[in-house]
Amino acid sequence: MLKFLPFVLIIGYALLMYQFSAWRTRRELDTRSTVLADPKLKSLTERMARALDLKRIRVHVYEIEPVNGLAAPDGRIFLTRGFLRKYHAGEVSAEELASVIAHELGHVALGHSRRRMIDFSGQNAIRLALATVLNRFLPGIGALIASGLVTVLAASLSRADEYEADAYAAALLTKAGIGTGPQKSLFTKLGTITGYAGAPPVWLASHPKSEDRIRAIEEMEARWLDEA
Repeated sequence: MLKFLPFVLIIGYALLMYQFSAWRTRRELDTRSTVLADPKLKSLTERMARALDLKRIRVHVYEIEPVNGLAAPDGRIFLTRGFLRKYHAGEVSAEELASVIAHELGHVALGHSRRRMIDFSGQNAIRLALATVLNRFLPGIGALIASGLVTVLAASLSRADEYEADAYAAALLTKAGIGTGPQKSLFTKLGTITGYAGAPPVWLASHPKSEDRIRAIEEMEARWLDEA
């Protein structure tokens, strides 16, 4: 049994890190967010809520400047203040922001938000276990190799989640009568409005390329037409 003790400790450490990360995220969002109260966006979220047979969809504003949307592990949806500034400046339309909300709803509905936190714990456990093994044969660089392999794995899982959330959003936007046009037009703007025009190699990217995301949506729409 003693020979398995290091792996038991690694798993225990990973679970502890998961709990700490979830607590820290919840605390940060609680202290730095407000409820979104924009009339135009409220009208669009009400349309999506009716499409989902929900009473309402509550969206919060995360008071940070980077342009982003996110779904918390507890199911709450957030747009950053930076994203709202782009909207108020006319760089992003209300419908395009609605597509972000629909995308984040997809992460919640498909269980991605909680799974990512669990994946985070599992990846830490794998990283530590691999580093322990590889360091026996490759002292000094085993940990680096382990970290690189886990990073590639995490990026691949993240891209798969993004495609799934895009598909959910496309279906919801279509059912709500908003359509996928704003979703696709926002993807063409992402590099400019986020300030990250460059992209890492695809195997290291947490999100697919915008053109690939647009292509996936259009292929899905073509399938819908064929099935109609």
